[in-house]
Amino acid sequence: EKYMNMELLLDGIRLTSSSIHSSGKYLLLNYSYTHAPEGKTENWTEVLSRENNQVVFSSRHSDKKQIKFHPIADAVLYSVSSNGTSSLWQEDLLTGKAKMLIAQLKDAGNIQLSPNGNALVYSKQYKEKENKTGVKKHEGTTDRWPWWRNRSQLFLFDQATGTHHQLTAGNLSSQFQDFSPDGNKILFSQSKPDLSERPYSKSWMMLLDLENRKADTLWISNYGSSASFSPDGRQLLVTGGPLLFGETGCAVDKGIIPNDYDTQAYLFDLKTKEARSLTRDFHPSIADAKWNKTTGNPFFLVQEGSYQRIYKLDLATNQFSLLPQYADVVKHFDLDESGQWLIADGSSVSSPEIAWLTKLNSRQTNIISNPEAVRFEDVKFGEVKDWDFISATGDTLDGHIYYPPDFDPAKKYPVIVYYYGGTNPIDRSFRGRYPKNYFAAHGYLVYVIIPSGATGYGQEFSARHVNNWGKTVADEIINGTKHFYRNHPYADSTAIGCIGASYGGFMTMLLTTRTDIFAAAIAHAGISSISSYWGEGYWGYLYSSTATADQFPWNSPEIYIDQSPLFAADKINTPLLLLHGGSDTNVPPGESIQLYTALKILGKTVEYVEIEGQDHHILDYKKRQLWQKSIMAWFDRFLKDQPEWWESLYPERKL
Repeated sequence: EKYMNMELLLDGIRLTSSSIHSSGKYLLLNYSYTHAPEGKTENWTEVLSRENNQVVFSSRHSDKKQIKFHPIADAVLYSVSSNGTSSLWQEDLLTGKAKMLIAQLKDAGNIQLSPNGNALVYSKQYKEKENKTGVKKHEGTTDRWPWWRNRSQLFLFDQATGTHHQLTAGNLSSQFQDFSPDGNKILFSQSKPDLSERPYSKSWMMLLDLENRKADTLWISNYGSSASFSPDGRQLLVTGGPLLFGETGCAVDKGIIPNDYDTQAYLFDLKTKEARSLTRDFHPSIADAKWNKTTGNPFFLVQEGSYQRIYKLDLATNQFSLLPQYADVVKHFDLDESGQWLIADGSSVSSPEIAWLTKLNSRQTNIISNPEAVRFEDVKFGEVKDWDFISATGDTLDGHIYYPPDFDPAKKYPVIVYYYGGTNPIDRSFRGRYPKNYFAAHGYLVYVIIPSGATGYGQEFSARHVNNWGKTVADEIINGTKHFYRNHPYADSTAIGCIGASYGGFMTMLLTTRTDIFAAAIAHAGISSISSYWGEGYWGYLYSSTATADQFPWNSPEIYIDQSPLFAADKINTPLLLLHGGSDTNVPPGESIQLYTALKILGKTVEYVEIEGQDHHILDYKKRQLWQKSIMAWFDRFLKDQPEWWESLYPERKL
């Protein structure tokens, strides 16, 4: 027996995604393998026969990339890169013979084959000529992004004639959305910044006839969206925010601003150009949507609280039905053309990624890939239990508890409280950058709380995120923590720590200005001053178009100053560890630096650890190890009175 450790957290094989051939005869599984001690990762694809689970194709130890199924043939498509160009190949799954479809594509991106296999659409990148002067005049707020001046356009390759045709051009990038069922039309979208109104962008969805090259604008909106054709080609299944089509998808009362990140689904009629909401009164938020091409009913991957699940919608009755699944958090799903088979993959609180196949008419389900089963068969996990509490406003707020392995209720345990507090709930997936099972394996109770404002609980609940910035969330986390230790006698109320990242890092900073119940706190990539984040982060003002809708530093000091932890730094008494990627473009490292400076001047207990060369997420293998150890060592220092680990990582230096 062993507990969750760093090796199990970072190394070894992973199942990353799955899909099914249109015929239902073949299953495609993507894998990755991270090798210690350098952390090099290899990625590959395997295709299995559904009938006997035998591998009929593998790209491992080859230069085949971007493998996907051919839409009708028993074949896969893949690209091979060489000397800055790529070629597209088709390989027969029965004979293993391969033929080249396109040679020497330069700067090609997404490649899509039409449903009948005759036409192929691909994107091509056009990069801005390098400016070697070292002087740049910014052409708008988005011109700070290094990639902003690059453009992506769509091309058609006709296999019959072997000719290439440019479909889109101009100053806006074009994103492919879908082929029509007959392969004669495509959907594509464009967008551009528009600072005249929230959320500061303008998007177009267009239908292009590949035969006569005529384009029809289907809708223009301030909100982005995705769309796919219905099996009969008469309607579109569209996903986007509650205000994508005006008030059509909005379920909140008049005067309340909905949360733009609470994704909804719509049905758009191509003849009338009218949209109707499918999920307005359906509380889960939409993560993905696909058509059952036989029944004509849509299937949805949804975020439902801390779970991700698959639902089927019967358009005739407007009834949603939950499909069977083997994981708490489904990451991907796919359907075959006949509507008989569904493949999905995901993970659960105490089990890594697996893939399973469901026969839809019988709902019979079986696991088809569990690559880490042997590796984890001797790993011991503690229990994970739901634990909700009633807030001061009468709301039931979700939560769950990770218990240490070999938990003894007669003992006292230190506690780690984990939250996000922003617009996404914390799900029950395995591992992650803040692995609760790993925390629990170090002898901690881990209490996960999902405060109000998160999606997946209905539009009224998620709308509470708008123009709040921790006003209610901080109180909910504080009260939830108090309820937790009062209702669990084995929780040591004198040894409670808290941790969050990004918006959760902001919440850590804010919490320490509001309460002293935490004995230690960690903020990764936290926001200390909302106004500086608003102006400096690459997406600060765009995210704030939802989080502070129509409120700005010049007209809302009650948000930008009163809710900013920096302006209440003198109230912080909790030992605080600030972690930040030195190259973070989302939340610039200055957000941690300025609070660190303030707390140092105030003589508070604070440490700042910068991870050089890392952006918003710590991805480098060796740096992530040190970052993860720093988190545990900080908690051990203050919650277990064991400073040795921290001191070994960061010995005191008399500089």
